[in-house]
Amino acid sequence: MRIKSIVGFTLIEVLLALSVFSLAGIALLSTADTHFNSLNQLENKMVADWVASNRLVEAHLDVSWPPKNNRKGKVEMAGREWHWLQKVIKTTDKDMRAVVIEVRLDEKSELALTSMMTYVAKGTG
Repeated sequence: MRIKSIVGFTLIEVLLALSVFSLAGIALLSTADTHFNSLNQLENKMVADWVASNRLVEAHLDVSWPPKNNRKGKVEMAGREWHWLQKVIKTTDKDMRAVVIEVRLDEKSELALTSMMTYVAKGTG
């Protein structure tokens, strides 16, 4: 009488396969997380650029000369609150000023998400 041998995976083979699949899953989750964070940063930068651009247009429309320095404010855009700071810098031309707008998500943050500059000439407002 012949005994049939049972064919199948051993416990070690099953554990090894599970560990390989779990490592692949962790790598996939890490890649997805990195991709999500990159998209989030890109969205924040894009909206901050819009806020800065809007503030620069308002600086051009301001009739006061020179534009007020170190002006601060906040604006809501894309469902979030953005903090901006306007800096006015003298130029070599006495009838022209550089206006820099910095935008942050957190008012106390040292690093701005974006910074844009324009020049405003006297008498153009």
